[in-house]
Amino acid sequence: MTQFDSYVIEGLFVGPARERWAGKPASAIDKTSAEGPQSLTLTGFEMDQQADLTVHGGPQKAVHHYPADHYADWQAEGMIPPGTHPAAFGENISTHGLLETEVCIGDIFRIGTALVQISQGRQPCWKLNMHTEKDQMAHLFQKTLRTGWYYRVLETGIVSQGDTIQLVERPQPNWPVATVTHARLNGQTARRNAKELAQLSELAPGWRKAFARIAEGNVTEDTSKRLG
Repeated sequence: MTQFDSYVIEGLFVGPARERWAGKPASAIDKTSAEGPQSLTLTGFEMDQQADLTVHGGPQKAVHHYPADHYADWQAEGMIPPGTHPAAFGENISTHGLLETEVCIGDIFRIGTALVQISQGRQPCWKLNMHTEKDQMAHLFQKTLRTGWYYRVLETGIVSQGDTIQLVERPQPNWPVATVTHARLNGQTARRNAKELAQLSELAPGWRKAFARIAEGNVTEDTSKRLG
């Protein structure tokens, strides 16, 4: 993609945090189509919520973008029912034509009047399993790398369904989201790459710390609690 390419925000979704499952923490993964223009703040859409800010939301994960292109694959694989529409995975923004293999960490986009930057891929968790009623969904998100990505907000603004999303700057063309997400979730990357990623200023601090550990040879990570 180039700075001349633009895409349409086909879906814009927000939702409140609420109790979903007995004995489990609250969740805001259940989102619905936003009505009218939405104010985008430094920590996300004003009308959106995250239940546990220690693992969701915050400035580095203010907005989750998920390619609607993946829905056909999930349906063909029997993981979601035919006709399932975007927002089934708790995303805020849905588009066609932008994929994890084509966007890069650090990419800056104009969306509506706001300016955002890709900070990291998504680390799927057990809430995705509960929400979709598929015990392997989080694991498959991770395996297929169909995770989407998160934005930090550089300039607040107003965003509406139907607005365009356009690339403004690409400071790290060598680090596609799919490549970095695979390295992070699987711990499978050369130490020299991990060292470079640990120093990549555009990457979210939590992921930089993880790559610093990998660069030191510590590739063991217990994901059982996250994946459920």
